[in-house]
Amino acid sequence: MAVIFEKEAEFCPDFDALAVAEAVVGQAAEMEQIPYEFEVNLTLVDSQTIQRINQEFRGMDLPTDVLSFPNLDFPAPGDFSLLEEESREADYFDMDSGLLLLGDIVINVDRVFSQAGEYGHSLKREYAFLIAHSMLHLCGYDHMEPAQAAVMEERQNRVLDALKITRD
Repeated sequence: MAVIFEKEAEFCPDFDALAVAEAVVGQAAEMEQIPYEFEVNLTLVDSQTIQRINQEFRGMDLPTDVLSFPNLDFPAPGDFSLLEEESREADYFDMDSGLLLLGDIVINVDRVFSQAGEYGHSLKREYAFLIAHSMLHLCGYDHMEPAQAAVMEERQNRVLDALKITRD
């Protein structure tokens, strides 16, 4: 597993942001039984930058807390069977490293601070939650329907509970 970590915005929490990201990504990968070594790009940005990205890629001219850009087209959430087709290798794997290119996560650090306060929990918990949430998107999950949202919420909580990152 490789987490490519970029900070395009100032973010100086009281925890090691890369270590927490790697722990959450690793736990989510274990829970989802990702069958390959993989790479995830994680970029920390401010509200203005994420608003621009949201407008460019989703047509929504507003800031959000996290954006997920999965590289795979899953037949069903967590179903990696499409990778068994040899013709798909060039689409999904880095030819130099051999790693599965799972996708990109973009986190709005301004929202990490504001939502931690709004929800009454730590910065670490909010940051970890956004990564867990986004990892599930990178594994094919969505929350457009209430049943889908319930599945994602339960899985997010399992990731965070396993790491003992609770609402404090």
